[in-house]
Amino acid sequence: MMRLTRRDVSLCLLSIVVTAAALALGESRGKVLGQSAYDWNSIPAQNTPTGETRHFFRGPTPMLDQLEVHATTLNPGVGSHPPEKRAHEEVIIIDRGEVEAYVNGTWTKLGPGSVILNTPNQLQAIRNAGSGPATYHVISWISRGAPQQAGQ
Repeated sequence: MMRLTRRDVSLCLLSIVVTAAALALGESRGKVLGQSAYDWNSIPAQNTPTGETRHFFRGPTPMLDQLEVHATTLNPGVGSHPPEKRAHEEVIIIDRGEVEAYVNGTWTKLGPGSVILNTPNQLQAIRNAGSGPATYHVISWISRGAPQQAGQ
């Protein structure tokens, strides 16, 4: 008959605690996003004070802590927010209308098909510079182990 030592019991308890912690961490990250397709017309538009937004998805992927895609439509003459810093990276693709993007300390006018790359901890903003609605798509991500800026 095998006799359990204090060391054996301690290792067993440690294994249980580590396994439970790993499972809890996995659950706290949420469901991992998988391959999908999203039809524009199936995503409900939510009215905002500046226009509307459509949230396609937001969550962890096999490679990223978080991946988010949404589309924003700004009414003429308004911005999404004043210049601010964010801890994550994002790509913005202009779909329709004219916008001005705050990049490297200056406002740059851009039209459909234009792309903006916002890098972490740099001031960034976007505003509608045209006479009609302006729509753009945002793809943002947080890499595993990426340092985060406090308060963001």
